[in-house]
Amino acid sequence: MKNQAWFKEIKSDLPASIVVFFVALPLCLGIALASGAPLFSGIIAGIIGGIVVGMASGSPLGVSGPAAGLAVIVFGAISTLGSWETFLTALVIAGLIQLALGFFKAGFIAYFFPTSVIKGMLTGIGLLIILKQIPHALGYDFEYEGSESFFTGDGENTFSLIMKAWDILTPGALLISAVSLAILILWDKVLSKKHRFFQLLQGPIVVVLLGILFTYLFQQRILNFTLSPDQIVTLPVATSVSAFFSQFTFPDFSQLTNIEVYKIAAVMAIVASLETLLCVEATDKLDPYKRVTPTNRELKAQGLGNLLSGLVGGLPVTQVVVRSSANISFGGKTKLSTILHGFFLLISVITISSLLNMIPLASLAAVLIMVGYKLATPSLFKKMYALGWEQFVPFITTIIVMLFTDLLTGIAVGMVMGIFFTLHHSYRNSHYMKDTQTMNNGVSVHHIVLAEEVSFFNKASIIQVLEAIPSNAKVVIDCSQSKSIAYDVAEFIRDYQLHAKLKNIEVETIGFIPPAS
Repeated sequence: MKNQAWFKEIKSDLPASIVVFFVALPLCLGIALASGAPLFSGIIAGIIGGIVVGMASGSPLGVSGPAAGLAVIVFGAISTLGSWETFLTALVIAGLIQLALGFFKAGFIAYFFPTSVIKGMLTGIGLLIILKQIPHALGYDFEYEGSESFFTGDGENTFSLIMKAWDILTPGALLISAVSLAILILWDKVLSKKHRFFQLLQGPIVVVLLGILFTYLFQQRILNFTLSPDQIVTLPVATSVSAFFSQFTFPDFSQLTNIEVYKIAAVMAIVASLETLLCVEATDKLDPYKRVTPTNRELKAQGLGNLLSGLVGGLPVTQVVVRSSANISFGGKTKLSTILHGFFLLISVITISSLLNMIPLASLAAVLIMVGYKLATPSLFKKMYALGWEQFVPFITTIIVMLFTDLLTGIAVGMVMGIFFTLHHSYRNSHYMKDTQTMNNGVSVHHIVLAEEVSFFNKASIIQVLEAIPSNAKVVIDCSQSKSIAYDVAEFIRDYQLHAKLKNIEVETIGFIPPAS
């Protein structure tokens, strides 16, 4: 898309970008905290993911930034390498690896993820967002914003945290989240359909502003409720220009001789690329216009983003489903919304950090719960079930495993189920019986037509059908429609022609080319 076309949809992109900004802010901070990195590193990654990756990417609606899926890797890498500066060196190298993957056209991998698994991933993330945000909505902020893991440490898990949150809920947080959810539902179901004004001014923006007002009223004792510091956004506040720039960190290139740096860089590049490609497929599925993101360009954009993030002290970036789906849910149309959210992050940390530090996490929890619901609507479960087991089983498996482990494990198990059904389908469709006739002499003739593509996975079914041919019969093996027959299958057909004589079976082949001995 040409630059001048970016502003064609600014009426939709501007309000969407503000919503994405409010959603991204606590996620950037939470993931930095979970990674054992400086809090400001998450903001840097959010800014670069929005502005740099947003401009370089070909994705119209994808939003990039720090990802929870990399938090454990980053935490372990900092410990292994011994310093944050050495880790940044590894991140720079990871960015270069991703750039290379883009130039070598490795983005084709994205097209191998089945639709059922991608839809399962989206639904699983939707349910995960709802479950993870319930404690924040109740005022229990034990877990960092953006967590995707089932187990949360200290013997806790997603469900035990929800139960504990009910036991020690904060009335002020519950009040804010309840009012916020009511406003969001009213905005989505009623007001946005009444007047164009309510489409321009998105409900989440009103919810965040109202949350700031509630915090002020609580602090001034006008309302008899309280919020603790960990129940409010905590953005690093720079009191001067020099203090702001002091928060940037630079890589320690003296560690380029450390082999561990390259190992960690390779792991980060692979995981970040896989997460990005998964999110690209998921975001394209959510796009109302069903546009297709060029995956090789996306890898280059992510590589550029990670290269720059490493150079100035940021976390690794990937394309992220939560932010991308929020962008789509609240009206984003072009990549301008992604870029603007990055500028809002940059401007906010310079100018209005103190005001942003009055946003209750309960307000943002309500926004994310709405995003989660839109990803995991009950109608989608009914639709996938109606498509049959071949689509439903990988879909539901991906969801269940994601909820009880993490995103990548859920995708991996979902892929295994998808491959199983693909192989089963291939097994059943290796051939068909054209007809069975009985000749005048009483000999039955079995006419077997092989499929256009006969792979190794079809071998079992072909063996089964040929071995079932009764003695004293004739079989016609018709290969005239086959463009490719795997060596293993061709070898069996050749051998079958020999041992069929023992059962007095006459074998006739059409278009069969015996394999070389």
